[in-house]
Amino acid sequence: MGASVSVPERSVHQFTVKDSSGKDVNLSIYQGKVLLLVNVASKCGFTESNYTQLTELYRKYKDQGFEILAFPCNQFLYQEPGTSQEAHEFACTRFQAEYPVFQKVRVNGQNAAPLYKFLKASKPTFLGSRIKWNFTKFLVSKDGIVIDRYGTMVTPLSIEKDIIKALEEA
Repeated sequence: MGASVSVPERSVHQFTVKDSSGKDVNLSIYQGKVLLLVNVASKCGFTESNYTQLTELYRKYKDQGFEILAFPCNQFLYQEPGTSQEAHEFACTRFQAEYPVFQKVRVNGQNAAPLYKFLKASKPTFLGSRIKWNFTKFLVSKDGIVIDRYGTMVTPLSIEKDIIKALEEA
């Protein structure tokens, strides 16, 4: 349970995901940008603080090559019950999210999205690779390599120094 899965991909940029409308998005469009990938939920106790801080970070660093990629997930106590489009509208309306909110994904189990299998294999924790809850964050370098993984309790603003360091690297 939670063991790392071997994946052939070497970079986040090798994946194609679906946006909230179901259209394919090749993540290679984010080459050269620092990314923060987050599994989000609209009905979680951490929703307010995380979305507020994610929006603040995005506004502060988007012009320096920073992107947030939000992936709604309903695997944790069904806290993202609506459609992908509803999750997108919630983030954009309630929290003025200007960053992309993608199609709902599974982050754990056999049917986990390939991107999340890659992220977890790249940065397992001492408890294994399984994502424990909503708002797990993966910081990714400009070349698509996972720099670090942050659990739910780590607030977006508390990793600002890591984002700045990644943005400063060539």
